[in-house]
Amino acid sequence: MSAYPQIHLVRHGETAWSLSGQHTGRTDMPLTPAGEAAARGLAERLKGLSFSAVWSSPSRRAYDTSLLAGFGAQSMKKDDLQEWDYGAYEGLTTRQIQAERPGWTVFRDGCPQGETAADVGARADAIIAGLRAANADMLIFSSAHFLRVLAARWIGLPPEGGALFVLDTASISVLGYEHDLGEPVMRRWNEK
Repeated sequence: MSAYPQIHLVRHGETAWSLSGQHTGRTDMPLTPAGEAAARGLAERLKGLSFSAVWSSPSRRAYDTSLLAGFGAQSMKKDDLQEWDYGAYEGLTTRQIQAERPGWTVFRDGCPQGETAADVGARADAIIAGLRAANADMLIFSSAHFLRVLAARWIGLPPEGGALFVLDTASISVLGYEHDLGEPVMRRWNEK
């Protein structure tokens, strides 16, 4: 337990494309039956916690996860929480992209007709500014690459630092502080 605000991050439940490894930015994929079950299971895992606000990506997969987890009445959609815009790489796997562009990584190279790490980092910084202004326990539902950049920015890494973190579907992570509000830390990461 912490005397300082904690930010719970939840990656959405499984979709067909998260299962196949396809980049899912702005395509509005529904949850699979397994993804729905995992989202419902989040209710028990978050039981007993209270949040000043619940924010969700407007994507169907993230918002539906918030609904199935029992936070529908509180969940407010925020455009800045959308997943990375993969542009021309939407729907492709990393292997498919690297066949055409050897050595490519989303965090270093970004996506043609889509976003760069700096673009995603700017959106993450806007969310962080809102979280710090609220100075309260908050709950966020979004997607893997965006949440990885958000975590990197929270602890002072550049957006590309999100490459260092892995995030599974229906996982819970917690951002917070250590000794004071000037020491942002990761309290927990990728708990299933």
